[in-house]
Amino acid sequence: MTIIKPAEADRFAKNPPKNLLAVLVFGPDAGLVRERAETLLKSVVDDLSDPFRVSDLDDAALSADPARLADEAAAISMLGGRRVVRVRGAGNGNAKAFEAFLDDPKGDALIVVEGGDLAKGAALRKVFEEADNAGAIACYPDTARDLPEVVREALKAEGLSISGDALADAVSRLGSDRGVTRRELEKLALYCRGQKEVSLDDVRAAMGDEAEARVEEACDAAASGDLKRLDIALERLWAADISPVAVVRQALGHFQKLLQVVVEISRGDNPDFAMKKLRPPIHFSRVASFRSQTQRWSEAKILDALDLLFEAEVLCKTTAVPAEAALGRALFNVAAMGRGR
Repeated sequence: MTIIKPAEADRFAKNPPKNLLAVLVFGPDAGLVRERAETLLKSVVDDLSDPFRVSDLDDAALSADPARLADEAAAISMLGGRRVVRVRGAGNGNAKAFEAFLDDPKGDALIVVEGGDLAKGAALRKVFEEADNAGAIACYPDTARDLPEVVREALKAEGLSISGDALADAVSRLGSDRGVTRRELEKLALYCRGQKEVSLDDVRAAMGDEAEARVEEACDAAASGDLKRLDIALERLWAADISPVAVVRQALGHFQKLLQVVVEISRGDNPDFAMKKLRPPIHFSRVASFRSQTQRWSEAKILDALDLLFEAEVLCKTTAVPAEAALGRALFNVAAMGRGR
């Protein structure tokens, strides 16, 4: 049984035991779940785009073919080296597949499973917490005590220190999601390039509120067909009192960009080259997600999604229907469309 304590989670992710076969990374902080999952994967394979050593599955693929987990784990890399299998969006419905695999494992690949906010005693969590050859890492939002160290370490990696008042102000703007926190700190470091210390004025100039990043999270979740992630993202948007009209307009912009890239690809452009034509460009932390979305959506499906979003915008502005409900329904319908490639 391997339940990793929060204080040990980052160290464990960087250097997991060699005899460990699988790790479940779960919790309400989706950004931290992805960050720790990728740290675990990179402890084995430096380049996560390596098709010979990295297999990327989601819950739908695993549910349709549970035996695929063992097949991928037992596969041998054509160029040598240990492989990793990444499973995104796993839920309790996948618990039996993982239990069967851990009882009779195949191969030596490291299996890294990304789950949502699983309650104590949840079937999937129980499988990993009770197995001798697996582990479980819970990921909760950074606390006011943790955030200053996260900020200092991120800036230190860029050769920057930060003044006390600037640190306090930065911390007050962060914390809802580790992924959002990282992106905000990357913007701050870029703004302060060439300096030695980050000042309060720098923080106020470079770090707006988290509203735009939170809306991007919802857009990416909808376009990726990730219903659970979308549900969490919308809950955070409404809790932050962000206008549904602002959200739907940004969602329309997201799918218009997606349409532009999909059309360019259909004309023979390389996906990365097509994405580089976008203005403003996609933030580099979202490039992999956006590229994946281009594989899920056809031009016709995107036009249907845009119709749904235009209708939602009208409902948000002109009817007595609660705007949050109207937009939420539209985005969930869009996400359902995105679940099929």
